[in-house]
Formats: sequence, C-alpha cells, structure tokens
Amino acid sequence: MPRIPRPGAVRDRHGLTLPRDERVLAWARAADGSVVAGSRDALHAREADGSTLRIAWEQVEAADWDQDTGVLRVSEAVAWGSARPEHTWTFEDTGRLLELVRERVTASVLFQRHVPVSGRRGLRVIARRAPSGTAPVQWVYEYDEGVDPDDPTVRASAAAALAQAREQLGEL
Repeated sequence: MPRIPRPGAVRDRHGLTLPRDERVLAWARAADGSVVAGSRDALHAREADGSTLRIAWEQVEAADWDQDTGVLRVSEAVAWGSARPEHTWTFEDTGRLLELVRERVTASVLFQRHVPVSGRRGLRVIARRAPSGTAPVQWVYEYDEGVDPDDPTVRASAAAALAQAREQLGEL
C-alpha cells in the first residue's frame, strides 16, 4: 500500500516529504543512497532505510565538512547536558548542498557573544531564529569546557549577559 503524505505536505522528486510551503533548494545523494536536501527552512534527509529526518536550520548546532573523507556531520542543538544527536553522510559530490547548509545555518544566528566567567573560560549567549523570520527568537547558552552552569557566579553572569543582549537587539 503506498504511503500517503501527511496533510499539508508534498512528496518531491527526491522522495522527501516537505511542507507545502517548502521546496528543495539544493540536494545530494550520499554514498549509501540517502538523499540529503536543504530548503529555506530546514535540512531534510531520506535515509537509505527509508526513514526521514527534518532539522530546522536554527536547530543545527554545527555542520562540519571533512573534504578528505567526504563526510558531512550535522549535530543538533539540545539543552545543556543532553545527548546531542549527530547525523553523518558520506558524499562523492555535494553539488550546492554544502554552500546552502553554510548559508542557512549562518542566517539563523542573530547574535552571539562570548562572556568570560573565569579567565578565558565562560559561556556564549546565542540568539537564533528560523531564516524565514517566522518563528520567535530562541536564546541559548553554550558553556566552555569546565564551566559549571549551576554555579551561582556563572548563573549571574549568564543572566546579565542575556539581559544585555536582549536590550541590544531591542527585545525585552
């Protein structure tokens, strides 16, 4: 029995099911047969086993390309202390996909500032939003190795930095 796409979604020629308002801007086929594509709003994948993945650009913590091995590694943003989902694909040719990934992830970052807490160690205050601008701003902290987010001094520094950043962006 054929799979019926969810309401409001369209299956494209790459076998991906995308929301009606999204279209593939760049794509590549991985060595294992997976299809990885990018739209204005998200990274999509149809894995070789048929499973699908959608990661909104503002939820991409990092995307690393190893030119020597042809491996694209994408890690998702999660709450501090949670296991970070990581996805990897090996490509012979990425076409325009890498350029799109770089551009979309960069477009999702509105603000980023490192705040020292102890010497060079500290935290980053980061504001991210969907490149379409339709979602609210998401504020997150990233802690340097050895910085305890439960330390009262760290919490006070983080709160002050967040307030300053919101004021700077005009968001109170």
